[in-house]
Amino acid sequence: MTTIGPKEPSAAATRHENRPATVTLRMVAAHAGVSKSVVSRVLQDSPHVSPTKRAAVAAAIQELGYRPNSLARSLTQRRTNIVGVLVHDLRQPWFVDALAGLGAGLAPTGLLPFIADGQLDRTLDDRVVRSFMGLRLDGFILAGSVPETASVVAAMERIPSVAVGGRDITRQGVDLDAQDDVLGARLALDHLHDLGHRRIQHVAGADGRSFDLRRETYLAWMAEHGLSDHARVAPEATSEPGGYSATRTLLDVSTGLRPTALFAGNDALAVGALAAVRDAGLGVPGDVSVIGFDGTSLAAAQHIRLTTVDTDIAGMSRRAAELLIARIADPGRDRTEILTEPSVTVRGTTGPAPSA
Repeated sequence: MTTIGPKEPSAAATRHENRPATVTLRMVAAHAGVSKSVVSRVLQDSPHVSPTKRAAVAAAIQELGYRPNSLARSLTQRRTNIVGVLVHDLRQPWFVDALAGLGAGLAPTGLLPFIADGQLDRTLDDRVVRSFMGLRLDGFILAGSVPETASVVAAMERIPSVAVGGRDITRQGVDLDAQDDVLGARLALDHLHDLGHRRIQHVAGADGRSFDLRRETYLAWMAEHGLSDHARVAPEATSEPGGYSATRTLLDVSTGLRPTALFAGNDALAVGALAAVRDAGLGVPGDVSVIGFDGTSLAAAQHIRLTTVDTDIAGMSRRAAELLIARIADPGRDRTEILTEPSVTVRGTTGPAPSA
């Protein structure tokens, strides 16, 4: 008969139980029979340590279960490996796609993005930026339309910084990777014009220089094509509900004045516009065509299939991460400004103008 009883603890388990709750650098040094400075050099992967001492330190770390204190290490190395990312509004699909690209661009360096959303409460912006500065960030990314407030300017002066997507940051020491808003708006309007549309109206965003450029380009393009009499702009909050509200305003006219096509300031506005057109009993694109701007993953969703101006968000944000890495390595270098050339992706929400 076999008797089952409590097992004798293994040597490894016994060593683990005997480990102190907190293992310090000094304890590792004493266990390895070396100085603290030798342990520090091993942790920093310095070549100025003999193989014998390196092996002794490695064995001591393993036996004691030492875990380096990241905060203490950052104070010693003057690096935190943290990048602050201030976004304008995480409810916007553009930011989700941009953050994916930023993460991919930063990952090979070990830099970790810490994300804060100022739009949840606009009064938070200054507090968030001050908190970022307290974290001793290695880098600062301003995503989307971020105004140059006093706290943002102070952060950009102290921390290597890059702006992505928005056109509001113009400081010499801050790199920019964004889309060519003027070209993108013209491509959208040319697409609608080629389909025979003349009563083209604009569902405009309300936040930042990028939306200003898209609106200004719309008005200039309509004037150039002799269509100023048909030009109407409905600015609203830059969101899906904003697009819905603005579109209902544009549609609430007689049939002869009603737009046959809508140029939306971004994809979220365009999705709201689609809902408003359909709730008005009209067809898309049979009665009203809708084109968005940005080329987000939302636009590509099968149940939406939105025609949009594609700005290559993934590529733009990856390049922004690369610009930040270069800026961290050389904070004094000249400003780099990249404007991505957009293109129109045609899906199911634009078609020929109604014959009537």
